[in-house]
Amino acid sequence: MILLNSSYVKLIIVYLLGALTVLGFAPFYLFPVPVVTLAALLGYCHNSLSPIKSAALGFCFGMGLFSAGVTWIYVSLHDFGAMPMPIAVVALIILCAYLSLFPALGLWLLTQLRLTSPFLWAALAAALWIVFEWLRGTLFTGFPWLLMGYSQAPFSPLAGFAPIIGVYGISMIVVFSAALLFFWIDKGVRQWQFGLPLILIWFGGYGLQAIHWVQPQGEPVTVSLLQGNIAQDMKWREDHLENTMQTYARLILESDSRLIVTPEISIPLFSNVVPKSYLSYLAEHARSNNGDVLIGLAERAAHDDNEYYNTMFSFGSAPEQSYRKHHLVPFGEFIPLKPIFGWVIDVLQIPLSDFSRGSLDQQPMNLAGQRVAINICYEDVFGEEIINQLPQATMLVNVSNDAWFGRSIGPQQHLQISQMRALETGRYMLRATNTGVTAIIDERGRVLQTIEIFTTAALHGLAQGFTGATPYVRMGNYPVLGLAGLLLCIGLLSAFHAARKNR
Repeated sequence: MILLNSSYVKLIIVYLLGALTVLGFAPFYLFPVPVVTLAALLGYCHNSLSPIKSAALGFCFGMGLFSAGVTWIYVSLHDFGAMPMPIAVVALIILCAYLSLFPALGLWLLTQLRLTSPFLWAALAAALWIVFEWLRGTLFTGFPWLLMGYSQAPFSPLAGFAPIIGVYGISMIVVFSAALLFFWIDKGVRQWQFGLPLILIWFGGYGLQAIHWVQPQGEPVTVSLLQGNIAQDMKWREDHLENTMQTYARLILESDSRLIVTPEISIPLFSNVVPKSYLSYLAEHARSNNGDVLIGLAERAAHDDNEYYNTMFSFGSAPEQSYRKHHLVPFGEFIPLKPIFGWVIDVLQIPLSDFSRGSLDQQPMNLAGQRVAINICYEDVFGEEIINQLPQATMLVNVSNDAWFGRSIGPQQHLQISQMRALETGRYMLRATNTGVTAIIDERGRVLQTIEIFTTAALHGLAQGFTGATPYVRMGNYPVLGLAGLLLCIGLLSAFHAARKNR
């Protein structure tokens, strides 16, 4: 009974450790916290001889992390999706449980291998963690939210590794650092074989921040990022349409920047029914600024009324261009396995909840003398897809509608993800959102300017274009995943050799 109680206490502790890990992410930015909480989790796992118990520890850590870190999903489902509270709570618990399976499986396999070398154990812990993070961010279109690497953007010394190995590589370093920290404390602080590599890694990241991977191109361009602050429950109401159109027309006409950006589907109409005079008037204003305006609209396919896209259109000095969103949100923008889950559309009551995908190989737009890579809302969570438009693009633009998150920590977490994309690519990231966080982020992931959330305003500033390619832009996630695969093979061979030796 004592052992049973002890096991329960451990599970409660690691659940709390998982919840505490959220402090490492925006809006808190306490980047050392995940290293400490993961060190404690890995310590419990290292002392456990049972793969099942390690899996339970990983699962409870995940439940703590996600139940505290993605509560905004409940806000989306219940407050704006009209889902009844009990169903929304159950849906959130199911999602958190699914996401928690990934750390559980990683720690199960780590313990199953029964490695005796501390350094190999630490390296394999890091490799398995990012393999399962990558799987979480890939399977069923992926949900790569709260990856450990994001907690280090942009203030941690480890952010210096972002242009080289991206967010998954930083996740790997975070977990490896946590394992080294555990062994350093467990074996004694005088055991410098664990402390010295830990210190060198973190100082190395700081040194990497001094490297300039990209070069400025030309003079900065004036930009205006518009935040219409249209309430989510009003956005699709026909009696509110005129107010929405007037709000964005006013914000555009008050902006004299060369590049003006409105949020995702800022005008809740199909492009073919928006009054031509309205768009012509705004395009003429953009031309008078010697620039362009980006406007978010729904776009119906010419050959099929049931096929429609989430699209950004450009109007102004450059020829009209468009970008169609490629990576859609399951159950929000498309319904997977529609014969099985089609009923979800009726429950959620989300307008236009079955978009079609744009192609993956869309090119940057020529706007205001820049080559602009567009990504819409959730798309900036997938760094490996963002780099498809690089190094041709000189800057990045993310348009979003985070009103679905309400006043939760979700919008701030999304901002931090954009900061990581800026670090990885060495490009400015311009964020225009409906309710916030609208921001100008420089190539080092620093927020240069922002405006208050839930206000109707325009953010006016300067954005510098850049050329060149970071190592991450050139190679993506392949080096990190390759290293993780190699370490996994070494771990498996070592475990196999040890098992044969003990027979």
